[in-house]
Amino acid sequence: MSALHLRPYVAADEAAAIDLWHRTWQQAYPQIDFAARLDWWRERWRKDLVPKASIVVAEADGALTGFVTIDGEGYLDQLVVDPAHWGSDAARLLVEEAKRLSPIGITLLVNKDNSRAIRFYERNGFAHAGDDLNPTSGRPVLKLEWKP
Repeated sequence: MSALHLRPYVAADEAAAIDLWHRTWQQAYPQIDFAARLDWWRERWRKDLVPKASIVVAEADGALTGFVTIDGEGYLDQLVVDPAHWGSDAARLLVEEAKRLSPIGITLLVNKDNSRAIRFYERNGFAHAGDDLNPTSGRPVLKLEWKP
């Protein structure tokens, strides 16, 4: 696997980022039809994330392999890594970049049944900060925080 590098998101990344979101979430939750959510996600991406968050992408061999979104208040909405790169340094590098962009701290919500993601965040300095429900899906989530 070639070296990953990080760079700021540009508008030309939109199709690859949306495709990556779809493929990654479909693999993580195969029982949910994420293809049916693509129009909703595309609108959310364009209206809620791109204008309001810093987005950093990870690339390998010119292909987008991951991205992280972090807003000005330190909310990490999305950390997405291509399943082919799970276990690589991609997620860790993206979280380190999010910490650099939000040095006062980071909060995020993670599905309670996503034990892989929870373990990853805990290994990277995040701590449990409460329980909640995802406002969109209604699924139980954990609130996690990283404080410097």
